[in-house]
Amino acid sequence: MDPHLLRTFVAVVDNRSFSAAAAELGYTQSAVSQHIAALEADLGTPLVRRRPVAPTGAGERLMEHARPLLLRLEAARVDIARFRATRPARLTIAATPLALTPALARALARIRSRAPGLAVSLHVLGREAVPAAVMAGDADVGLVDGAAAPSDPLPLPDPGPLATVAVAEEPLVVLLPAGHPLTRRRSLRLADLSDAHWLDAPDTAIPLAQLRAAARSDGFRPQVVCRGTDIRGVGTLVASRHGLAALPLAAAAGLPGTVAVPLSAPRLVHRTEALHPADPAATVPELLAALGQ
Repeated sequence: MDPHLLRTFVAVVDNRSFSAAAAELGYTQSAVSQHIAALEADLGTPLVRRRPVAPTGAGERLMEHARPLLLRLEAARVDIARFRATRPARLTIAATPLALTPALARALARIRSRAPGLAVSLHVLGREAVPAAVMAGDADVGLVDGAAAPSDPLPLPDPGPLATVAVAEEPLVVLLPAGHPLTRRRSLRLADLSDAHWLDAPDTAIPLAQLRAAARSDGFRPQVVCRGTDIRGVGTLVASRHGLAALPLAAAAGLPGTVAVPLSAPRLVHRTEALHPADPAATVPELLAALGQ
């Protein structure tokens, strides 16, 4: 399967237009049509309906594979470039909001004190965007957080050839608005909260999908969905009674108008894991060592 044809197919489906896909890719419209026809001939089935432009059933199935395939191809290209390149004195970090902690700031201070000329760039991204940034070569290391049983790895998207290592763990709490009846409890059981109103903030608070899996429940339905990476915004919504949220203890502390109650069952921890290529930049092991101090 030609990756150039696959890239054209994704652009057509995303834009729902052959002409818009041509403009995005810098091709003529006829070249885009030829690419789609060639891909359909290769796979032996129609992939795109023409009027209106939309994927067929087979096209929808191909889309499930197309993005991961293209990402892995880009990761392979970047990995070879890393292998050949002479690395400058730089460190680019992609981190989820809850991975941006005082411990990370202290670790950066340590390595910068040993290398004053080191250029550090930090990008705060969503949970799915962090592994993609490292695989694409846009970041030297990624820091991703989530909830997991103490002995289990985080439920991350396919990290491909990336190495992963746990760098921090802390207790998990439920964030409640001040005055909520459950604030008088010393601890809470996750299963007892499946029918509560929740705030779905998948890139900041613990994703509701992880809570459903931990509680083995189809509950935890969101009352409000919050996109973005602003943890204080999550606290404001909880304080205003728009839903509960699960957070690590340190991140929940000090959010105005809220109370954090420890989660007692099931036994879950908030974990931060680092993701990096098998042949990382020299500054990456230094950062991980500093995080462990």
